[in-house]
Amino acid sequence: MTGSDSRSLHAGCAAGNRATRRLTRENSTGSLGFMFSPRRHNALAPSGLNRREWLRIGGLGALGLSLPGLLKLHASPSPKTVDKGANFGRAKTCILLFLSGGPPQHETFDPKPDAPLEIRGDFRSIPTSVPGMHFCETLPYTARVADRLTVIRSMSTDINSHSTSGAFMLTGYMPATKAENVPAGPQDWPSIASAVGALKPSQRSPLSSVVLPEVIYNDGHIVWPGQNGGFMGAPWHPILMKCDPTETPMHIEGMSLGGGISTLRLSERYSLLQQLDSHFHAGINNAAVGDVTHMQQKAFDLLHSDASRSAFALDRESPQLRDSYGRHKFGQSVLLARRLIEAGTRLVQVNWPREGAAEVGGSPLWDTHKNNAGRVREVLCPQFDRTFATLIEDLQSRGLLDETLIVVMGEFGRSPKINAAGGRDHWGTCFSVVLAGAGIGGGQIIGASDRLGGVPVSRPVHPPDLAATIFHLLGIPPGGEFIDPLNRPRRLTDDGVPLRELVGA
Repeated sequence: MTGSDSRSLHAGCAAGNRATRRLTRENSTGSLGFMFSPRRHNALAPSGLNRREWLRIGGLGALGLSLPGLLKLHASPSPKTVDKGANFGRAKTCILLFLSGGPPQHETFDPKPDAPLEIRGDFRSIPTSVPGMHFCETLPYTARVADRLTVIRSMSTDINSHSTSGAFMLTGYMPATKAENVPAGPQDWPSIASAVGALKPSQRSPLSSVVLPEVIYNDGHIVWPGQNGGFMGAPWHPILMKCDPTETPMHIEGMSLGGGISTLRLSERYSLLQQLDSHFHAGINNAAVGDVTHMQQKAFDLLHSDASRSAFALDRESPQLRDSYGRHKFGQSVLLARRLIEAGTRLVQVNWPREGAAEVGGSPLWDTHKNNAGRVREVLCPQFDRTFATLIEDLQSRGLLDETLIVVMGEFGRSPKINAAGGRDHWGTCFSVVLAGAGIGGGQIIGASDRLGGVPVSRPVHPPDLAATIFHLLGIPPGGEFIDPLNRPRRLTDDGVPLRELVGA
């Protein structure tokens, strides 16, 4: 279903940011941050600055940095004032766990113990900490924290294609097509992660919106749409941290000081760069030049931010806690997410990663077309269950749960009927999503599926409503507007309405 790749996606920016955009694009294949490639033709900024003049300004390469595609500028949105309701802005941060491939609702949060065997599968349902609420037996740890969870059992995209149903869930906007293997492009709607980073930037960290440990791809390295800033361009892109947090020491691709440069030498280079820039700025008043300076400052701030850098030091956590999160890539990525939001990052999206030999053979990630029971019993649910429950308890013990919104979702669910290969197929008609934290209360179920777990029979919920709920809880008016690069007002959500059960309105 998905693979991994390091290609960067770029989209159009406003005319005033063209030079900055070109600097970013030219660096996508290099390692010295925002430098021009000598193989490319000269790029003209709106003021007529050519390549040689831009090189006179300098770039992040003069600092010896390796941050390709990592840093971005924040846009200047203008959301409208809307009715905010009781829980508006209750969440200071958000952790979004995306279970790539499509987790089966029957074997997780919506078991159907009274359905025929070919529907209910091999597992039984178990009681949770909430009377009357049952989960599948594959989630024993999660069942114990059910009193802190809200489960939506009537989520629906009506799309059975990974990439486009995924784009719908990740953006809250209906894609132009429901076809599979639609590659990402500059016309895509910005992701929820990108919008949060742009519209609600962190006040405590250079990192506002982060995606880790990898981007989501279909086989053939076809990246899904809806994972970056889309038509808003590079200034809205979340920061992708491609990494393996199980490694010691952990290496984040593209985030390092190049050539053995020390932080002292970095400071000296930055001071020199500022002096050179000051002479250039004295003679030129250009917004794009200011944008480059701003990016330089953000890069310098990141590498000099003690809180941001220390967030990556997972070895500072106790071995017992790291064991509880799970010594696998997903578990350690979620632990890293907790450390990042604790350090001030506004939103961290953790995508379920590929790892191990089990990722081949027709059932990669949560895409269990074959041997669904074996995959969820032996690999998928044990990893998710322990990690997710640990995250809930860890945040609560640190006093962070009430101010952190947690969202668990995939692009769709799995088919009610088990196929001849013992698997479940794509199913966008009805599936489950889980939310916790941010003062939304727990122990509740929103909506219901039919007796087969295939169709919503009450309170159907669609991606625009989920996106609106996330924005509302994070203090971003979901009915507001932002201005696109062509100076057109765009609605933040596709007529989404925040779920009243969660926002208190």
